[in-house]
Amino acid sequence: MKTRMTVSLGLSALIVGGTMVGCTAGGGQGIASASDRSVAVADQQAAVNAAKADKALGKHDAADAVRYAEAAVQLSPRDAGYRMILAQSYLQAGRFVSARQAYSDVLELVPDDHAVVGKAALNLALAETAAGDWATARKTLDDHATDIPVGDLGLALALAGNPAGGVAILTQAARSDQSDAKLRQNLALSFALAGNWNAARVTAAVDMSPADVDARLAQWATFAQPQRASDQVASLLRVTPVADQGQPMALALNASVPMGVAVAPVAVAEVSQPEPAAAPEMVAAVAPVSAPTSVVFGPSHEVVQALPVRLIRADARATKVAVAAVKVATPVAVVAPKTEWAKGEWFVQFGAYDNAAVAHDGWGRIQRRYAALGDLNPTGMNFTSKAGSFYRLSVGGFARADADRLCRMVRAKGGNCFVRKDAGDRIAQWLAPKNTQVASR
Repeated sequence: MKTRMTVSLGLSALIVGGTMVGCTAGGGQGIASASDRSVAVADQQAAVNAAKADKALGKHDAADAVRYAEAAVQLSPRDAGYRMILAQSYLQAGRFVSARQAYSDVLELVPDDHAVVGKAALNLALAETAAGDWATARKTLDDHATDIPVGDLGLALALAGNPAGGVAILTQAARSDQSDAKLRQNLALSFALAGNWNAARVTAAVDMSPADVDARLAQWATFAQPQRASDQVASLLRVTPVADQGQPMALALNASVPMGVAVAPVAVAEVSQPEPAAAPEMVAAVAPVSAPTSVVFGPSHEVVQALPVRLIRADARATKVAVAAVKVATPVAVVAPKTEWAKGEWFVQFGAYDNAAVAHDGWGRIQRRYAALGDLNPTGMNFTSKAGSFYRLSVGGFARADADRLCRMVRAKGGNCFVRKDAGDRIAQWLAPKNTQVASR
């Protein structure tokens, strides 16, 4: 869930008021010209401050982000883009009360922009949840259900006190073309928040190494028992909540604009914010913690380990290409040395697909991209959970060190994979003889 915006959404002139008494026509034109210059300088300074705030957000420097964003909004109060940066800065600083007001202002400024409304409404609901106002958060999600991505909507609803509703939304999405690893992990967490731990385990195992599922569930068990209303949202966003009195009154959307607007840089008192706590390691048993535990939340952060995303079906239609006949010298074949892999019980999984046919298409693309897989035969297995039926695509039968080495090679080129033990994997269905049974779970 990327909410930062680097461009202005609604450029508007800064109103500079004044009264002209006893001025000649020429004098009036001079004042108007000076006023226009003042507006131009203010707009330019607002843009500079917004750019600095955006840069500070990228560096996770919440204090600077807030200072520059407030300065930009004070100079250009009806610019929705600057308000969005301000809201994100408050959120990164753990100032949920201020973030709630800023996101509400964004929705008031751009009520018809679908993309912006979806981002602002989702984060507004999270801020309301962090404030303990769950009923209002659920209403916000309901009012903007068509604007918010379904994977985020379901988990946000579960966090706002309606885990059954979140499970219903995510289960339906998991059975559609929208399903991917992140959505299924959000569904698994929603099952956990609803107290259905068996379903949470089965759903999480679709895209995770079985060896990691127990640790993930232990993490979620701690997450499901927050000590404060803000703990879960703070954990998802990896921020430290702080005492917050709300954004300055001068930045309110309906605040009156003074007759003279200073265009010098706005001085904002710098507040030292504590550094966000580092995400704790997974533990084998649930233990009370004083700081929130980092947990997965779809678009905002990746799951603890990189998860494979189901690949889109390739267009099966052949494309005809005219090739002119050209005489070329016969090339000399150069055979790359075959990589030796030590045998063992470890597999490298690339993804969970709708079925073996889709996995076959995905394997073709993976094999073309990663030369190290050229001499390996794909393996797989059918897997059924509450999220639907899937076909796991993998290669394996390696020693642990070689499985780790292969997965690192794939990740180094931007691919997704993880290492797990043998879970019933057999030679891929498209390679297996017709009279061979393929194991399924």
